[in-house]
Amino acid sequence: MNPIYERDAVAVTVRRAQRGDAEAVRAIRNHAIEQSTALWTQTPQSPSESAAWLAAHLERGSAVVADLDGEVAGFAVYGPWRELDGYRHTVEDSVYVREGRHGLGIGSALLDALIASAREAGHHLMIADIEAGNVPSIRLHERFGFHHVGTVREAGIKFGRRLDLTIMRLSLT
Repeated sequence: MNPIYERDAVAVTVRRAQRGDAEAVRAIRNHAIEQSTALWTQTPQSPSESAAWLAAHLERGSAVVADLDGEVAGFAVYGPWRELDGYRHTVEDSVYVREGRHGLGIGSALLDALIASAREAGHHLMIADIEAGNVPSIRLHERFGFHHVGTVREAGIKFGRRLDLTIMRLSLT
């Protein structure tokens, strides 16, 4: 996919994440925590928290990274949408691209691989919970067939602002 707002798509390799990617993933994740409303927390992950978080995804086989010239340029994961067993076939995705690497098709490559991985694992539905003002993420998900389910007004708060949550869904079957 090469949408019109992407500058120039680059040749990126998407592969399963490995334990050795934990620090690069943490750096990308912490940048999103500190600088954006993509993650609704203001507490950066420590190295041990990040390693444990990634280890849970590695155990499930639900984490991929984008390698661009030997650098982890982004990552994507899916995990349980809700903890109750009735939701066991529904997963939630997260896609993050390293600062300065946006618009190169990396997010598209990551989401494509993540959807394929979730389908291969036998999941039925993928949910995207996106801060309503994050138009690039909403458009990315729309390009992959996600449909808008609804928007929950003032569902969260960060940087002293109330945030709306856009919920999108994709059938994997």
